[in-house]
Amino acid sequence: MAEVFLDDKIVSKAREAALQIAKDVVKEINSKTTIAVERAVVRLLGIEGETSDGVPWVNVITDKMLAHKLLDRGAAYWLVNAAIMTERSLQEVAEDVIFGKLDLTKVPKSNRQQLNRMMDLLAEEGLEKITTVRSQRAALRAQLGKGEEPLKYVIVATGNIYEDVVQAKAAVSQGADIIAVIRHTAQSLLDYVPSGTETEGVGGTLATKENFQVMRQALDKAGREAGRYIYLTNYCSGLCMPEMAILGAIEGLDIMLNDSMYGVIFRDINMSRTFIDQHFSRAILGFADVNINTGEDNYLTTADAYDKAHTVTASQFINEQFAILSGMVPEQIGLGHAFEICPDKADSFLYELAQAQMVRQLFPKSPVKYMPPTKYMTGNIFQGNVQNALFNAASAITHQSVHLLGMPTEAIHTPHLQDRYLSIANTNYVFHALKHFGDEIEFAADGIIQRRAAEVLANALDMLEEVANIGLMTAISKGMFADIARQVDGGKGLDGVVEKADDYLNPFENMLKEKGGKG
Repeated sequence: MAEVFLDDKIVSKAREAALQIAKDVVKEINSKTTIAVERAVVRLLGIEGETSDGVPWVNVITDKMLAHKLLDRGAAYWLVNAAIMTERSLQEVAEDVIFGKLDLTKVPKSNRQQLNRMMDLLAEEGLEKITTVRSQRAALRAQLGKGEEPLKYVIVATGNIYEDVVQAKAAVSQGADIIAVIRHTAQSLLDYVPSGTETEGVGGTLATKENFQVMRQALDKAGREAGRYIYLTNYCSGLCMPEMAILGAIEGLDIMLNDSMYGVIFRDINMSRTFIDQHFSRAILGFADVNINTGEDNYLTTADAYDKAHTVTASQFINEQFAILSGMVPEQIGLGHAFEICPDKADSFLYELAQAQMVRQLFPKSPVKYMPPTKYMTGNIFQGNVQNALFNAASAITHQSVHLLGMPTEAIHTPHLQDRYLSIANTNYVFHALKHFGDEIEFAADGIIQRRAAEVLANALDMLEEVANIGLMTAISKGMFADIARQVDGGKGLDGVVEKADDYLNPFENMLKEKGGKG
C-alpha cells in the first residue's frame, strides 16, 4: 500500500499526550459512579421487569436509592446484602423494594466475606450470558466468513423496525456488509431504556431489547442466504449508555456507536456523567467482543474540515487511549473520520486522501470507519453521486476498514430503497475498478498529500499537548473540539453522578478489567 511519511517521534508524543489526557480523566472519575452505571449493574445481576405503567424496575430501584442517598455504596451492595440476610432471590428482593415491602437500610449487615463471595458468584453468572452470546457470534462469523474490506455499511432509519428489516434485507442482497439501525430522535436524552418493538419512531427506530432481537434474527437469516456474516450496529450513547452496552452484548450486536465526547458536545450531557458511563460501557463491550465506532466525523459538521482536520486526529488519539484504559484492544476500536472538505476547494480530493491515508497508518489495527460527505450535499443528486464516487475512491485507495455509504439524496429525505441501491451500485463499481490502485501508486515526497499529512499530524500534537496541560474538560469548555463549548459543571444528567463511599461495591468492575478486551 502507498504510504505517506509520518514522523515516528511525533506519533509517539501524540500517543503519550493522549494517554496522559485519558489517565487524568479516569483518575478524576474513579471516585464516582452514576445512576446509569448502577442500573447497568442491576441488569447484569439479572433483575428484570417493569411497572404497570412501563417504568423499568431498574429505574425504580436505583431512583429510590438515589433519593435516599444510598447509591454511594453501590446498588449491588444493598440488593445482595438483602438477598443474603432475607434468604430470598435478588428478583424477590427487587420486587419487595419496588412495592414498598422492604426497606434496604433496615436489613442487618451480612458478613463482608460472605457478601464478597456472593457478589463474585452473581457477577460470574451475569457475565456468562454475555460469554455465551459472544461464542455464538464468533462461531457464526467463522462459519459464514465476512465481506471484503472496506466493509459496506448501510443505514436504515424508517422508524418502524419491521420496515427496517425489509430495507436491511434488500441492502444485504445488493452487497451491504453492515446494517446500522438509526436510533429514534433524542432517545439519547431519555434516562430510561424503553421496551417493546417500535413502529412509529421519529428520525429512526427506538433502541430496545426487542428491536435488537428482531433485527439480529433477520440479519442472521439474510447472512446465511447471502453466504457471508452481516454485522449489526446500534447506539451505545446518551444517558443510558451502560445499559445499552449490556443489551447490545446480550442481544448479539457487533458494533456500537460510542464516542468519548459526542454526548457532551452535541447533546449537552454532563462531562463527568459521560466519562463515567463510557468507561464502564467500554469495559462491557470489550469483554463482549463488540467493536465501537467513534464519532469524530461529527466535528466536521460544525467546524471547517480543512482548518480543523487536526481536531479529528487529536480526538482519535484520545478515543483510542480511553478505550484501551477501559480494557478494549485496538482491533475493537473503530475510530471515525469523514470526507467533508468543501468540494469547491482546489485539490480537495488530495487533502481528503491525505487525511484518510494518515488515519489508516496511525491506527493500523483499528477497524477505522470512514464517513461520507454530508455537509456540502445539496438537492442536486447528480452532483451528490459524483461526490460519493470520490469518497468511494478515497476509501478504496487507502484501504479503509468500514465504509459508510453516502446517499445521493443526503439532506433531502430518509433514503428509499432505490436510493440505497444506487449508492451500493456506485460503491461496488468504484471498489472493483480501484481494487489494487492503492498498491500501484506512490505519494510524492514533497507533494501536496505528504505535506498535508505532516501538517495535520503536527497540529494534532500541538493540540494534544495543550489539552494535556489544561485538562480535557477545560479544553471542551473552551470549544476546542467541534467549535462547541460546554461547561464542566453543566449539562444533562449531573444529578445522577454520585461520589463513591469507601465501601462501594460493583462486582463487575474488577472482573471486567481482569478479563480485558474480547473476554
